[in-house]
Amino acid sequence: MLRVWSNFIDGKWVRSSSGKTFKSYNPAKPSQTLGIFQQSNEQDVERAVSAAEKAFLFWSDVPAPGRARVLFKIRDLLTKNKQRLGKLVTTEMGKVFAEGLGDVQEAIDVFEYMAGEGRRLFGHTTPSELRDKFCMTVRQPIGIIGLITPWNFPIAIPAWKMSAALICGNTVVFKPSSDTPLCAAELVKLMNKAGVPPGVVNMVTGPGENVGGTIIKHPKIHGISFTGHKDTGNYILKNAGIKKVGLELGGKNAIIIMDDANLDLALEGVLWGAFGTTGQRCTATSRVIIHRAVQHRFEQMLLERVHKLQLGSGLSKDTDVGPLINQAAVDKSHKYVQIGKTEGATLLCGGGRPRMKGCYYNPTVFTNVTPTMRIANEEIFGPVLSLIPVNDLNEAIEVANGVEYGLSASIYTQDINKAFKAIKRIESGVMYVNASTIGAEVHLPFGGVKNTGNGTREAGIEGIHEFSEVKTVYVDFSGKLQKAQIDVMKVLK
Repeated sequence: MLRVWSNFIDGKWVRSSSGKTFKSYNPAKPSQTLGIFQQSNEQDVERAVSAAEKAFLFWSDVPAPGRARVLFKIRDLLTKNKQRLGKLVTTEMGKVFAEGLGDVQEAIDVFEYMAGEGRRLFGHTTPSELRDKFCMTVRQPIGIIGLITPWNFPIAIPAWKMSAALICGNTVVFKPSSDTPLCAAELVKLMNKAGVPPGVVNMVTGPGENVGGTIIKHPKIHGISFTGHKDTGNYILKNAGIKKVGLELGGKNAIIIMDDANLDLALEGVLWGAFGTTGQRCTATSRVIIHRAVQHRFEQMLLERVHKLQLGSGLSKDTDVGPLINQAAVDKSHKYVQIGKTEGATLLCGGGRPRMKGCYYNPTVFTNVTPTMRIANEEIFGPVLSLIPVNDLNEAIEVANGVEYGLSASIYTQDINKAFKAIKRIESGVMYVNASTIGAEVHLPFGGVKNTGNGTREAGIEGIHEFSEVKTVYVDFSGKLQKAQIDVMKVLK
């Protein structure tokens, strides 16, 4: 019998006041239902906000090293349950098992890192321009944070956000994707077991228009952190009011392959970047900008390897490429393949649905793509790769920068001068040399420029900055009123 999962509010599992539910499915086998979840409404969000508001007074007053001890316990429980959770990620989201384990490992790493910040949370001190006056900054929590997370990293991304939010002393109202609510519920269950106090973390499942919209607009929620589509990001900025908002909104990432590149190394990077996670990463490689001198040779190498990629359930050891998240994602990939054909790009391989049950799409490669084509500009979020030939590095950089996004970029070259020129001129938040367009390690900032986000970064010390406020403190022990800009010249006398 299927388990009916509840919302998690004020330390308790409670049903939605709507009385409605929805199901989560296995994308490798859509007929398999994984669980039943609450289709929550505005009243449920209100209950969660009330619990978070009450808990904030206690949690924000716990010394940060004390909060860190709870995060270390979460890390330990994630480590203990890594195999089980990795299998769950693969089952509910579709990525191959090794990637499912990597998803959980990222959560382990970021809880460990953020727990370590509990003994730092650095401010800074600076000299005053006046005598007998002390100046410093300290970090303080924002308040209640609304977290809205996607399905493609169903444990890692919530962990990025919650670990940083909690170590800073905030409380959380968490809405996971309706495509992967089981992963979210299991994560919250472990956090509760680790000793997160009631009301500090609250999870409300359900549709974006009701649950997400209410979180975004709620006057008692002081910060929003969202990862997802740029259209939703625009909606958040227009409707959140005066809140601290962090957005990570996707990419159209490029690998540049120069004529002096190690093509064998570049090939591995392209295969992983384009078809790892079935192209369902915001850092996925959707464009290869390749020097014409090596274009034909690289295409032959690429085709040979793509034809050998095995589609199937991520739980199978023989699988290289798992399913897309749902049928809508399959239809979207196919739509863009038809657009590419209409635009005049050359289809080298793929371009259709395999004859197998599940949300699968064949790994697809287009070549002779021009920079103005839609398949070279719009985020597809599927296993569709465009090869764009160029004549030199300057043209390659111009093409790389010619899209609205700027998340991750890469260049393969043996010339250090070309590498540093690309580092300097390419518009992206993450840059790799001789490696694929993958994400960041948890102790380094992650995020992008242009329409990829609004300037915030997650992970690393920037994650602390996202989920805290800076307070400037002055202590005047002169025993008299000093007026900085008015009295400053008196200190020389």
